[in-house]
Amino acid sequence: MKYIFKKLCTLIITLFIVSLLAFYAFALIGDPTTSMLGTNATPEQVAALQQELGLDRPVLVRYGEWLLLFLQGDMGTSYSYHMSVASMVGPKLPITAVLTLMAFVLTVVVSIPLGIATARREGGWFDKCMTVIDQIVMSVPPFFIGILLTVVFGLILHVFQPGSFDEAKGDPLSFFMYMIFPALSIAIPRIAMTVKMLRSSILDQMGQDYIRTAYSRGHDRDGVLWGHALRNALIPVITFIAVSMAEMVAGSIIIEQVFSIPGIGRLLLASISNRDFPVVQAIVVILTLWVVVVNFIADVLYQYIDPRIRLN
Repeated sequence: MKYIFKKLCTLIITLFIVSLLAFYAFALIGDPTTSMLGTNATPEQVAALQQELGLDRPVLVRYGEWLLLFLQGDMGTSYSYHMSVASMVGPKLPITAVLTLMAFVLTVVVSIPLGIATARREGGWFDKCMTVIDQIVMSVPPFFIGILLTVVFGLILHVFQPGSFDEAKGDPLSFFMYMIFPALSIAIPRIAMTVKMLRSSILDQMGQDYIRTAYSRGHDRDGVLWGHALRNALIPVITFIAVSMAEMVAGSIIIEQVFSIPGIGRLLLASISNRDFPVVQAIVVILTLWVVVVNFIADVLYQYIDPRIRLN
């Protein structure tokens, strides 16, 4: 419980620091009233709008009020659309969540079997081919993979129609076929990293003393791998995949632009362009919350999977 309590305190402190830095950074970037009123606005008009938005008060006072309202579910009002930030962010969160979850599932389903297969065939043609493919894939950014998938499966093979998310979301099959390709764009680099990590982890375990003991008892290589090495090799890999889920949220920001998906990532980029600070602040805090919560869950699971963490 002491370990969990320390991690929970770290989570809360991290969220507080990130929210404060985000709020203060946007206050330093510039006054949004200029972009809202235009360059021809008079000083009186600017001062009136600043007073209306509460921008004439000290930053820390504004942050304190914003934080209290945020904890109550009030994320503020959009400067650009003059509507509540919660009503703008709320419908887009599930879209990004589904995209991230699909990428996570693809990473687990594909990488673990491939990682085991490459470790079993160490030094063989399959292992060598996968090593080359891993190095290539890890060096390619997800947005470029997304562009390639759009060209091949969208424009050439016509498996899905690029930019038709609104039409696809009404039908479960069409929605799945549309979302699978952006999910693949996010997952493919993570799959390559996970395969490489799992292979190394298995081979490291296969060189341990307890594995030699298992061999001495008459087990063959496959029996030792499946019965002994794999369980211990999966411990750091499972944690890595869990942490990767948090990173996939950040990856979805660009991928949503490539595939024209109206998720939280597209809203974030549009709000940054419009200097719509209340929307940007809310999304930054939500994304940070997602990352630290997933990391917290991974840390808690890790200590139960590996008792040595609790002992330390």
